[in-house]
Amino acid sequence: MSDVPVPTAPVAGLPPVVLVDGSSYLFRAFHALPDLRASDGFPTGAIRGVIGMLRKLAKDYRGSPLAVIFDARGKTFRDDLFPAYKAHRPPMPDDLALQIEPIHEIIRAMGLPLLVVSGVEADDVIGTLAAQATREQRDTVVSTGDKDMAQLVSDHVTLVNTMTETRTDRAGVIERFGVPPERIVDYLALMGDAVDNIPGVPKVGPKTAARWLTDFGDLDSIMARASEVGGKVGENLRATLEQLPLSRELARIRCDVPLEFGIHDLDARPGDPESLRQWFRKLEFRSWSDTLEAADAGALLTTGGSKVAGATTTIEPAPSIGGAAASVARDYRIVDTEEALAELLAAIGQAALTAFDTETTSLRYMDATLVGMSFCVETGVAWYLPLAHRYMGVGPQLPFDDTLARLQPWLESEQRRKVGQNLKYDQSVLRGHGIELRGVEHDTMLQSYVLDSTRGRHNLDDLAQRELGLRTILFEEVAGKGANQIGFESVPIERAAEYAGEDADVALQLHQALWPRLSRDNRLVNVYRDIEMPLVGVLSRIERNGALVDGQQLRALSHELGLRLEQLRAAVYDAAGEPFNLDSPKQLQVILYDKMKLPILSKTPKGQPSTAESALESLAEDYALPRLILEYRSLAKLRSTYADRLPEQINARTGRVHTSYHQAVTATGRLSSSDPNLQNIPIRTVEGRRIRQAFVAPAGRRILAADYSQIELRIMAHLSGDRGLLDAFAAGQDIHRRTAAEVFGVALDAVSDEQRRSAKAINFGLIYGMSAFGLAKQLGVSRTLAQDYIDRYFGRYPGVRDYMDRTRALARDQGYVETLFGRRLHVPEISAGNQQRRQAAERTAINAPMQGTAADIIKRAMISVDAWLRQTGIDALLIMQVHDELVFEVSEPVVDEVERSVANLMAEAARLDVPLIVDTGVGANWDEAH
Repeated sequence: MSDVPVPTAPVAGLPPVVLVDGSSYLFRAFHALPDLRASDGFPTGAIRGVIGMLRKLAKDYRGSPLAVIFDARGKTFRDDLFPAYKAHRPPMPDDLALQIEPIHEIIRAMGLPLLVVSGVEADDVIGTLAAQATREQRDTVVSTGDKDMAQLVSDHVTLVNTMTETRTDRAGVIERFGVPPERIVDYLALMGDAVDNIPGVPKVGPKTAARWLTDFGDLDSIMARASEVGGKVGENLRATLEQLPLSRELARIRCDVPLEFGIHDLDARPGDPESLRQWFRKLEFRSWSDTLEAADAGALLTTGGSKVAGATTTIEPAPSIGGAAASVARDYRIVDTEEALAELLAAIGQAALTAFDTETTSLRYMDATLVGMSFCVETGVAWYLPLAHRYMGVGPQLPFDDTLARLQPWLESEQRRKVGQNLKYDQSVLRGHGIELRGVEHDTMLQSYVLDSTRGRHNLDDLAQRELGLRTILFEEVAGKGANQIGFESVPIERAAEYAGEDADVALQLHQALWPRLSRDNRLVNVYRDIEMPLVGVLSRIERNGALVDGQQLRALSHELGLRLEQLRAAVYDAAGEPFNLDSPKQLQVILYDKMKLPILSKTPKGQPSTAESALESLAEDYALPRLILEYRSLAKLRSTYADRLPEQINARTGRVHTSYHQAVTATGRLSSSDPNLQNIPIRTVEGRRIRQAFVAPAGRRILAADYSQIELRIMAHLSGDRGLLDAFAAGQDIHRRTAAEVFGVALDAVSDEQRRSAKAINFGLIYGMSAFGLAKQLGVSRTLAQDYIDRYFGRYPGVRDYMDRTRALARDQGYVETLFGRRLHVPEISAGNQQRRQAAERTAINAPMQGTAADIIKRAMISVDAWLRQTGIDALLIMQVHDELVFEVSEPVVDEVERSVANLMAEAARLDVPLIVDTGVGANWDEAH
């Protein structure tokens, strides 16, 4: 038996390093102990449990370095890997949250190192320190109640559980779990973890996971031989193959976290007995307090005759994975006097580069007004200028209009260079105050995005943690959350200065970290300087222009759709033979598969028959009910998202809708939009066109739409250099008709409409990496015939196949592909061991240069068109960008001139080996302009 009582003395020789999983004991103590409280009602159970455990460990391991490690607040690298990580965890109970700070303060007063490292979990810090000790042939004792820690056990690392009085070594891991420590990560990946929301294989528990690992060896072998596993659980395994590598990474404890400290920094130093006495009195820990009172003045904490002493090493923030340490002294100043304002103006007037940020009343730029501004010209030093705080006892503020007028020359100066995070928002807000923010030299969000669009999110908080190892102050921490959240104008100025000053300070630090890396690659610099940065102002102007929407038309459409949905609901009930909740996947599952016995073509990760759209589309080919459900879902979504929602989004002041465009979201460089999302309005359905008809031109004006024709196919022709494609586009041929003639072996003038539709599916399907199976499904033909079409296509266009082969090889070699203009698109899964993930990465590698180049071209076109509109002052507004299309609102007398100029400017946005063709149309509304 390897689980034996904890020893009462360290082993002979050098004492082991003791690492305490504070977060594990925190929750266990809270739930294990009764609801203990001081006489004032303050909860104390978790405090007593954790501190009592530490006292016992100090007694059991006298002379050992002992450190306590807690999880940091905020997201970790696992959230970047899997945004839903721990998403199902309930919020921390209030009574527990109240006890955390006292626990930390008492640990510090005891003289024990308190380690809190941003960007990683306590497990990873413990794993890294244990690995350091092992490299020095030194033993480590990890005190925890967490089963995941079993993966750390080795000849030098053992686990102790103070609450259960047990010690676990390698043999103990095998006895308890049925697998050795080196297979615990695979074991955890197979089972998943409902608490941390780590997906595993449904219905696989400890016994099945251990048996598979015993039979097959490791997770990779299990995945490779999944076809050999029978029964329902085998089906579940095969359905989850794609997600298992992610589950393994989420379960794996990192043992290589960059730390500012090591095991030799954990030696003991004196603590603070007076602080301990005060805490024990306050919390009414009378026996512990009496022990301290009886000790001499130099004693800190006596446990069984042993004095526990150590160094207080609180580390928060600290380095995150891949980031640098951020431990900069802060000097954040409030600008509330004429003298302070003069000092600020002098500093930013002389600075080569100033980090700048605004604080406002709303996240919606059309509704937001200024509350304050922050500035930073030197790391760690920032100014906060309050302009419109409103609350009881508000501090001094300078006059709003006069102060803004004094700042306006600097804000509008091209020579005064500025850096910030997502400065498009600040530009839009300042435009609402009649100020044009100029001199925008750098944007840290875009620097991160251009460096690697696939590496997590690019907001300030995540970037600070990832790049600087810094946990920033969250908005909720200064303004509250939920129903109790206050506006920033109601935040006390002193607290606002901490938050706002940090925003500017961190932006400057991020620029100093990101720009040197970006500037090493001239092609990336060109994407950043020539495309992304100039686009910031363009998008701000488009957003504020807005699009005029006829709310009355949409409300009428909503009524019509409501009637149609009632008819569809009745038809669904009739086909199903009974009424049910159409929005309930579970009830639909019962109707389709249990009652109607429809074939199960795909399953959910949990092994249930799928009611997802893809599954219903497959069933709809042969059955009426799935077709009706799909139509119902489509119309219901269209009604709720656009017909009902758009009228609510019309700005009361302008009568227009003002979307927000996002530059740093998609991996390929495409823009996305929200509130409203203009990218997903259908164009091929009657109802979708009705939505577009509500985007109207005011009296005396027209809507102009300009759309690139088959831009991705033209880019494919250019990138592949295929002579057949180049000749077809050069001759102005219908590329789909030309492909149909080549694939089906008929003359151009003999191509039928059906053949052209099939050729279109082939043209677009292959550049998206569609397989023979996918093409067969789309065309409704056999897989053999679809493969024959693909073979004929590549036989006629061999340059396309060569391009695809070259691109796959290049992606494997360097880990990324590039657009024509140098935008880098990383494909980290290109060498994945899992075949499905690798093939998906190969499809991405082939398509990303085309999508990314198309994104670059439309952005370059927007920059050119915007410059022309401003230079000429012609009466036209660029009001929307949707996919490969630009939409304008134009005064009727200049429609022809604008149409010609826009088409020419868009066609000149790139020089390809084939002509760029721009289709234009004019109408009273967006739909009519097509």
